[in-house]
Amino acid sequence: MDLTALTWRKASRSGENGGACVELASASDVIVVRDSKNPTGPRLTMSRPHFQHLARTLKNL
Repeated sequence: MDLTALTWRKASRSGENGGACVELASASDVIVVRDSKNPTGPRLTMSRPHFQHLARTLKNL
């Protein structure tokens, strides 16, 4: 999978003050997550259902 052409986005509530943020990109049938402070670093790739489960779980913490 070519990850170089992805369009990355941060949450709208994420400030521009250099805080700890993650960025998301959508690639066909997966969601890719990276650390905004280290855009060339490791990336986490997961299926859409797994990402939806993760997001619901984090929201309910």
